[in-house]
Amino acid sequence: MKPKIFIDGEHGTTGLQIRTRLADRRDVDVLSIPVEERRNEQMRTDLLNEADIAILCLPDVASRQAVDMLEGNNSTRVIDSSTAYRIDPDWAYGFAEMAKGQAEKIGSARFVANPGCYPTGAIALIRPLREAGVLAGDYPVTVNAVSGYTGGGKALIAQMEDETADDHIAAPLFAYGLGLNHKHVPEITEHGLLDAAPIFSPSVGRFPQGMLVQLPLFLDRLKGAPKLGDIHALLADHYAGQTIVELVSLDDSAALKRIDATELAGKDTMKLFVCGNEATGQVNLIAILDNLGKGASGAAVQNMNLMLAA
Repeated sequence: MKPKIFIDGEHGTTGLQIRTRLADRRDVDVLSIPVEERRNEQMRTDLLNEADIAILCLPDVASRQAVDMLEGNNSTRVIDSSTAYRIDPDWAYGFAEMAKGQAEKIGSARFVANPGCYPTGAIALIRPLREAGVLAGDYPVTVNAVSGYTGGGKALIAQMEDETADDHIAAPLFAYGLGLNHKHVPEITEHGLLDAAPIFSPSVGRFPQGMLVQLPLFLDRLKGAPKLGDIHALLADHYAGQTIVELVSLDDSAALKRIDATELAGKDTMKLFVCGNEATGQVNLIAILDNLGKGASGAAVQNMNLMLAA
């Protein structure tokens, strides 16, 4: 019998992307609520409890309510794409390449918290340095990032695309989270193994999908004052054997004049770059990914595959 997959919130941005990725799969049965019945709580409850894996594409409160609907059910496994459980120790964090053994943790878990898009890029750069002891836990980390506007869901998509809307946003790029209290900060702090919250400065560009995350660092304030090649070798060791996360060679990174935030739009992979200037003792680590791919729906399907294979 094929595993049954229920996407709770399949008519939202993330849910639709997951549904598209599963459309041609013949190894799973996708349970679905018709759009006109999406507020039918009894139907939701029944499908949540019928599923082998439920993928929640909901706001935080609704995700917690969905998990509560599984009371007494010890069989349905859950992947949650909200921020509700991302630092909950009872939930496996769904970034398979984050650390050694993480993919196995995801595969054997009942509850998996899908990472946020910005944290995926930030943690991909921070975590290897922390595990190696090169980056101190109290280093004053700054993360600068830009995302495609689809990361804001249907409301922001409408604001960016509908020029007749009263709240239309015409800006080619805008910064937000100006109070430095973005909801992703606890997640970056926890899974980046940081002792203090980083300064996280997000922005949105006038492009649908794509993301660029930057981690600038002073080399002489890292343990051992490493060179660019040392940082690259450390990342290469951390991601050795991975296929979804690609580390661009040091020579290729040095030859680049620009890095396009939209390069991986429509893909479920991520690229990492080591850029910088040894003469000034500065390095800039950069990650690019699709905010709806490896940053959301692609990661959810990757986690689902790990859980099914376990």
